[in-house]
Amino acid sequence: MKSNRTFSRRNFLAATLVAGAAPLVLPSRIWAADTPANAKINLGFVGMGTQNRGLLNGFIGREEVRVLAVCDVDKTRREAAKQTVDTYYQNHKKIAAPPPCVAYGDFRELVARKDLDGVVIATPDHWHSIIAIAALEEGKHVYCEKPMAHSIAEARAMVKAVRKNKRILQVGSMQRSSREFRASAELVRNGCLGKISKVEVAVGGPAVPCNLPEEAAEPGLDWNFWLGPAPLRPYNSALSPRGVHKHFPDWRNYREYGGGGVTDWGAHHFDIAQWGMGYDDSGPIEIRPPNKPNAQSGVVLLYSNGVEVHHVSGNGITFFGEKGKLYVNRGKFQLWIGEQQKAEDISYCEPILKELLPANAVRLYNSPHHLADWLGCMRSRKLPICDVEIGARTVSVCELVNLAYYHGQKLKWDPAKEVFIDGTGDASWLHPIVRPPWKAV
Repeated sequence: MKSNRTFSRRNFLAATLVAGAAPLVLPSRIWAADTPANAKINLGFVGMGTQNRGLLNGFIGREEVRVLAVCDVDKTRREAAKQTVDTYYQNHKKIAAPPPCVAYGDFRELVARKDLDGVVIATPDHWHSIIAIAALEEGKHVYCEKPMAHSIAEARAMVKAVRKNKRILQVGSMQRSSREFRASAELVRNGCLGKISKVEVAVGGPAVPCNLPEEAAEPGLDWNFWLGPAPLRPYNSALSPRGVHKHFPDWRNYREYGGGGVTDWGAHHFDIAQWGMGYDDSGPIEIRPPNKPNAQSGVVLLYSNGVEVHHVSGNGITFFGEKGKLYVNRGKFQLWIGEQQKAEDISYCEPILKELLPANAVRLYNSPHHLADWLGCMRSRKLPICDVEIGARTVSVCELVNLAYYHGQKLKWDPAKEVFIDGTGDASWLHPIVRPPWKAV
């Protein structure tokens, strides 16, 4: 199964590079008295692959940020990241340079540092919860890439850790900080399409068990640490490419480390579907598998409002209502009211909201920039645009979709208690299989 992630991620990384070159000025309402507005925010980064290098470039150019540490189990990648940080500060003399960046091979040493305010996590999915909870317990704020966790139980444990430690966790579901997705959710929430009957979420299929052959070990890579809580298996470069690679590795296509397209793009698109429907704190009540084995699409989710969410092939989200339909994807925004197309592209977002939303319309959180939103909320202690609870609910719906594919069973679900009901499912499916000595929840 080939990932279609590269094009979209590349666009996002380019956007963060631009953001790094010209720090965004946040509105004054973001800055509360909890932390002085002129205080630097010290960050550490864990997992220095392609995605976190993009995030590093997005954060390091911001005036309020200092990068103090990086971490990766691959020596080549962590040393390259350290060099990036040190070179940046050497070349920007106007910035008060922090001490030389420290490169770690063990995330526990990084999160234990007393001088760090936040930790940015972009490791393979099977590591997210363990690293995030360790950082939270050390009093750090967390930016965690999507999907936020590798299981429903891990996601709930992360919510508890955030609330217990009173920290801010932003999930890297950056579509919530894009105007086309916010506009779409506002139109749906305000009934502009009429009663919604169906939503199509077009993303790739489920993950498969890993059966990759053994390859010669990568020099400088702690392969046992890369696997961590996942089952022990021989090294293969598809999982952890050699050196400083520039693509997005295929580990996400294997159940032991990711959830395939369902949790990769699905963590973005199912998230927007639930945002539009108003289910950020809930989820489906029934999950129906397709009728054919080894299907890559066809799962149907039923929600308590009667809406069916269909997992289909392709890419994007389509809302179907009694008055019209709306298709949205990155850089795409198309709206039909009846047979008339009212919007053809994202330039229509704000004009169509002015035209169609009522005076007392429900308006959603308008994030100025996904990275800046996290930094601002670290100071104000307000919930960010993609708070940990939202991330957990997105993990839940994606994992339920995958479980329907994996087991071929209709599942009844209680979203309030996050348990299977009516004799369906198996509670053990909600928990990851963790290799000692690691503990996921």
